[in-house]
Amino acid sequence: MPDVLELTPELTEVAAGLRFPEGPIAMPDGSIVLVEMFGQRLTCVHPDGTTDTIAEIPGGPNGAAVGPDGAIYVCNNGGSFRAVELGDLLLPGGFDGDRYLGGRVQRVDPSNGSVTDLYTECDGRPLRAPNDLVMDGHGGFWFTDHGIRDTRARTADLTGIYYAHADGSGISEAVFPTDSPNGIGLSPDTDTLYWAETTTGRVWQREITSAGELVPPNPLDFSAVLYGLPGYQFLDSLAVDGEGWVCVATIFNGGITAISPDGSQVEHYATGDVITTNICFGGEDLRTAYVTCSSTGRLVSFPWPRQGLRLAHQ
Repeated sequence: MPDVLELTPELTEVAAGLRFPEGPIAMPDGSIVLVEMFGQRLTCVHPDGTTDTIAEIPGGPNGAAVGPDGAIYVCNNGGSFRAVELGDLLLPGGFDGDRYLGGRVQRVDPSNGSVTDLYTECDGRPLRAPNDLVMDGHGGFWFTDHGIRDTRARTADLTGIYYAHADGSGISEAVFPTDSPNGIGLSPDTDTLYWAETTTGRVWQREITSAGELVPPNPLDFSAVLYGLPGYQFLDSLAVDGEGWVCVATIFNGGITAISPDGSQVEHYATGDVITTNICFGGEDLRTAYVTCSSTGRLVSFPWPRQGLRLAHQ
């Protein structure tokens, strides 16, 4: 296992007072669009740190991405976490069955704030807690279903990785089973799909053969795991930079863990927030990392050592 290069970047606070921010998107005008999971809304953070609500989204909005039609596509976990306040921190607690609305992927029209349910099931099976998504540039997107862990019932879902068409015309399951899949992203050449499992602390990779299709799994292919984090570390959402490093938000060891494309080098950028949840790239030449520090309700930025990757439809 490679040694981890520990780094402490100088953070700039872009916005504060957010209700568990997630799913940041760097927009052309310099603003950042993100969700507030416990605020139940899609929010625009302007460069001066002020915010506007784009849309109210009941449930638990998680990941977000710009689609081929300019709309914002959102993974909604349905409100599967309850909010827990611990001092000045806002944390996700156990499953709250009383407020759970069911998992769904939604389309938000930013011009008027209207929200449309795009997918609520696949092959007759309800989506449980969709978490993150990435557009593939071919009219579709990959997304994760994190599933629900209900400690009261002593149950936990095994879920999967899905591919869906942005126009609502079809959805299919590409990977099953997975354990708490969270962040998802594509290599710069779009030939490799990456996803992170929260509780196992592993980043998985699989070759893409065509839109929505992956190379079949091989249980003896040890390269299927790009990297597994040691110790007590969970993984959240991810982004891939322009040199193919997989940059995963890391929980408990709060920060961003960046893994080289071959898994031989690992960097950790500390944020000081134990529940660091997501990263995107923006700014001049995409060399600014925007990171959601969710338990403290902040969006921060810092210089990234490599150029970011321009996403489809960005």
